[in-house]
Amino acid sequence: MEISEAQKLVDQWIKQYGIRYFNELTNTAMLMEEVGEVARIMARRYGEQSEKESDKAKKLDDELADVLFVLICIANQTGIDLDEALKKNLDKKTKRDSTRHLDNDKLK
Repeated sequence: MEISEAQKLVDQWIKQYGIRYFNELTNTAMLMEEVGEVARIMARRYGEQSEKESDKAKKLDDELADVLFVLICIANQTGIDLDEALKKNLDKKTKRDSTRHLDNDKLK
């Protein structure tokens, strides 16, 4: 699926089931909440913190999808084409970091 297709699917879902988009500030707060849930799983499942029994049923793929959903909502409501934004961002990173990581002794 192209990102633009995902943007259309989310928009259709919002219009059919969500009534309307939450405002941009609410969606930003929701994005931070969802990222926090991903961070909790990562810290406990892959990091050094112990995982509570109540957290063991949480699925990383579902939490990442929640992050993606809200991110797409924000892009849709602010008129951002994420396909194009990602291409531009990768181009920026390529120009800026073309040898940076290759030259980093810490990564060898």
